Amino acid sequence: MLSSYRQIFATPGTLAFSSSGLIARLPISMTGIGIVTMLSQLRGSYGIAGAVSAVLALSAAVLGPQVSRLVDRYGQRRVSLPATGLTVVAAVALLLCARTGAPDWTLFAAAAGMGVMPSTGSMVRARWAHLYSGEPPKLHTAYSFEAVVDEICFIVGPILSIGLATSVFPEAGVLLAGVFLVTGVVLFTSQRRTEPPVHPATHHSGRSALFSPGLEVLVLTFVATGAIFGSVEVVTVAFAQEQGHKAMSSLVLAVYALGSGLAGVVFGTLKLNGSPAGRFLGGVVLMAVSMVAPLLAAEWLHGTAGLVAVGTALFLAGIAISPTLITAMALVERLVPANQLTEGMTWTTTGLALGAALGSSVAGWTVDAAGAPAGYWVPAGAGLFGALTALAGLHRLRSGLTTAAVPAAGEVALQR
Repeated sequence: MLSSYRQIFATPGTLAFSSSGLIARLPISMTGIGIVTMLSQLRGSYGIAGAVSAVLALSAAVLGPQVSRLVDRYGQRRVSLPATGLTVVAAVALLLCARTGAPDWTLFAAAAGMGVMPSTGSMVRARWAHLYSGEPPKLHTAYSFEAVVDEICFIVGPILSIGLATSVFPEAGVLLAGVFLVTGVVLFTSQRRTEPPVHPATHHSGRSALFSPGLEVLVLTFVATGAIFGSVEVVTVAFAQEQGHKAMSSLVLAVYALGSGLAGVVFGTLKLNGSPAGRFLGGVVLMAVSMVAPLLAAEWLHGTAGLVAVGTALFLAGIAISPTLITAMALVERLVPANQLTEGMTWTTTGLALGAALGSSVAGWTVDAAGAPAGYWVPAGAGLFGALTALAGLHRLRSGLTTAAVPAAGEVALQR
C-alpha cells in the first residue's frame, strides 16, 4: 500500500507543495467552526453564530471560483498572495467587531470579506495533474492522498479551533486559522518549479468552467453534501454543550473526519472497475443513509453515552466521504478542459461551501428552536436531497463524460 504513495513523491518538489498546502488548508476546517464557537460564547446565540458562518460560506461560494479563474489565467502565486492579504484583513475586522460588541451587521460584512480566501486544495490538485497527467495510476493515488490530507485538516482543525476558543479565549480559533493561512500560502507559492503554466488566451472568451457538460450535476450534489458537513458541525457542538461536554465536540468531529481519512488511504490503492458516475451515485447514497444513525443516537441516548454513540455513528458515516470526493475530482478532470482545471475543481468546493452555509444556518435555527437532537434531522434531510439529485442527474453526468472532448488522465485511471 505504502509503495503506491511513495511513488508520487519521487518527483522533486512534490512533498514541499503538498505539505505546505496542508498548512494553507487548515483554515478551511477551522474558520467556520471557530466562528460558531466564538460567537456562541460572545453573543449567546447559535442562530447568529450559524448565520455569520453561513455568510462566510456564501461569500466563498460566490468569490472562490472567480479567484480560481484568475489563478488559471495569471498564476497561483500572483493571485493567491493578494487574496490571502484581503482575507486576513477581513478576519481581523471580524475579530475586532466580535470582541468590541459591534452591531451584528458588522460581523456579516467582515465574514463576507473573508470569502476571497484562495482555494489551496484546488491549486494543489492542479499541480498534481500538471505533473502526472501522463501517468494515470500516480494521478489517482495523488488525488486519494490529497483527500486524506483534507481529512487530516478536518481532524486537526476543529480540535485546535474549538479547543482554543473554549479554553484560551473565544477568538483564538479564528486567529490561529489566519496564522496558518498566511504561513501556508507563503510557503506554497514559494514552490515555483511545480506551479502549472497559465492560460491567458483561453480565458478571454469569458466562458466559465461551470458550463462544462455534467459539471453542474456534481456542483448541485455537492451543495447537499456540504449541507451535511455544515449542519453536522453546528449540531454536534450544540449537542455536546447540551450534554455538558462542549469541548468534546472537537473530538467527535475529528472521529468523523478520521473515518473518511482511513477510507481515502485504502481507496487510493484500489484498482477500480465500472462507471465512475455510478460510483459517485453510490457514494452519495451511502452518505445519505449513514446520516440516520447519528440522528437516532442523539434522540435515544444522552450524556457521555450519547456523545460516544454519535461519534461512533459519525465515524462509520465518514467512510463514504473520501471515496466520493476522490471520484468527484476525477470526474471534474474529465469534464473540464485542462486549462480551467483549478476553476472547475473550485466549483465543486463552492458547492460544498454553499451547502455548508445553508446547512449551518438551518441547523443553528433548528437547534435554537427545537434542541440539538432535532438538529440532526438537517443533515439527514440534506443527505436525502443529495441522493435524489445525483440519481436524477446520473444520465446527464454520463452524457457529459461521453461527450468530453479530451478524456483526462486521472479519469482513465479510474476506468482501468
